Amino acid sequence: MNEQRIVKRLSNVGIFGNVLLAVFKLLAGLFGHSGAMVSDAVHSFSDVFATLIAYIGVIMSQREEDKEHPYGHERLECVASMLLGLILAGTGIGIGVTGARKLFFGSEALEIPTMLPLIAAIISIVVKEAMFWYTMYYAKKLDSPAFKADAWHHRSDAISSVGSFLGIGLAKLGLAIMDPIASLVICVFIIKVAYDIFRDAVNKMLDTSCDSAFEEKLRSFVEGQEGVEQIDLLRTRQFGNKIYIDLEIAVQRDVSLLHAHAIAERVHDSVESEFPSVKHVMIHVNPAEERDENR
Repeated sequence: MNEQRIVKRLSNVGIFGNVLLAVFKLLAGLFGHSGAMVSDAVHSFSDVFATLIAYIGVIMSQREEDKEHPYGHERLECVASMLLGLILAGTGIGIGVTGARKLFFGSEALEIPTMLPLIAAIISIVVKEAMFWYTMYYAKKLDSPAFKADAWHHRSDAISSVGSFLGIGLAKLGLAIMDPIASLVICVFIIKVAYDIFRDAVNKMLDTSCDSAFEEKLRSFVEGQEGVEQIDLLRTRQFGNKIYIDLEIAVQRDVSLLHAHAIAERVHDSVESEFPSVKHVMIHVNPAEERDENR
């Protein structure tokens, strides 16, 4: 399955799945007298916009390099992820404010929910967890930060449904106050996920280096290439879902320019073949230091 088909399928599943689920949860919350379930439904509606943004971000990031953007458009996925984080945070804050207002400033007695929102919460947990695994599976295949963020958006909705289930269940046992408290708990979970998504996107926008495990694996691979005496410099930077590498290698100082160039070309091609996330390697060749034979 090619990338375009995967992106389209993920978007269709996210949009239509969330619309149907959100409408169902909204009706269950309204007719079942559950503020927590209404908040949960609002969260699912926000997932529709999240999937749309992820889809647009991925499509735009896959555009070829042009004169104005010689390094490509991969960072547009980071922009999409940042927008997803902001939408998610806004949704969480809105749910928290609604729950707090009902809990601390409600003028009417809190209603006991019916069984309908409790059933809706169970269905939501199962469906949203399935959507999380489905989206994350293909997001990893695409190595797409935007769709990974969208997957976590689905997971946060499942978590919020767990909170709804607990709050509604306790409310049905006579603790009506637990319904708005569940909304506040949902708010905290959603904001935490939003923060993680936003922080990851910012790190990739700022040319943050790759983790030490990746760099050590890369270093060992390069040092094992024929003709490489040692690595004098190794720097990595994340560019959206791609990686750029600045590399200085030392070769024997008495080899010809053509031979040194051939070594550099071989290292360049081998690294890009071995590490699919690497978009480009900039290699500089240094002469290896002379060895003192008397030592």
